[in-house]
Amino acid sequence: MDRAALIDALIPACLQAGAVIRAIRARGCGHELKSDSSPVTEADHAAEAILIAALAEAAPGIPVVAEEEVAAGRCPDLGDLFFLVDPLDGTKEFVRGGDDYTVNVGLVTREGPVLGLVYAPEQDRLYAGAADGEAFVLAEGERVPLRVAEPRRPLVVVASKSHFNAATEDYLAAAAPGAQRVSVGSSLKFCIVAAGEADFYPRLSPTCEWDTAAGHAVLLAAGGRVDGPDGAPLAYGKPAFLNPGFAATSGWSAPPVGPALG
Repeated sequence: MDRAALIDALIPACLQAGAVIRAIRARGCGHELKSDSSPVTEADHAAEAILIAALAEAAPGIPVVAEEEVAAGRCPDLGDLFFLVDPLDGTKEFVRGGDDYTVNVGLVTREGPVLGLVYAPEQDRLYAGAADGEAFVLAEGERVPLRVAEPRRPLVVVASKSHFNAATEDYLAAAAPGAQRVSVGSSLKFCIVAAGEADFYPRLSPTCEWDTAAGHAVLLAAGGRVDGPDGAPLAYGKPAFLNPGFAATSGWSAPPVGPALG
């Protein structure tokens, strides 16, 4: 598979999904709560339909694990290679009127990401990267290469708006004392590290694999790393597609988050 060509084929679908999300928001939409009490909107479903159709055309035969499909009880049989789709990451912030939600498509093996696309509709910036290629951001029609920065001292840490907790506070006090902290929602946190604008993204609360796959791929392609709770590279295809926690950096090895998870 030509990964660069696959990224090129999927860019229009990500842009279209983002445009539909913005159009639905502009005319107004409510939300419902799923069984896990997380919100879902018409925009989530509309964007997911666009992405699933595009994947069926661009990469027929590769299973697609999509957030809302899984929530509805529909999950394909998986091999070693499959897509993970989060059509609207940061739905909580989206419902509140925030602008840092994203559209996400990642291709993974059980060992880790192969490629990923992260589109931020409100900023009209699309981040992409492949494991055997380079990362870039598409903005105003131009592709700008992405590369992580050398770690700053003190570190610049990007953290979740909605899920920053006491465990994260304690972990950072030991792992990154004196760090400057920036709060951002969605998978944009991976992209901010990939762009060299931050050094560290620790996560000490659960995420789903479709939340991380695309951003993880972009960060790897830009020279970064993402380690699971035990300090080994974050893997995919885990039970219930659940990540207990991870540490994403600009390429250096952070203390494992596992001990801090309790």
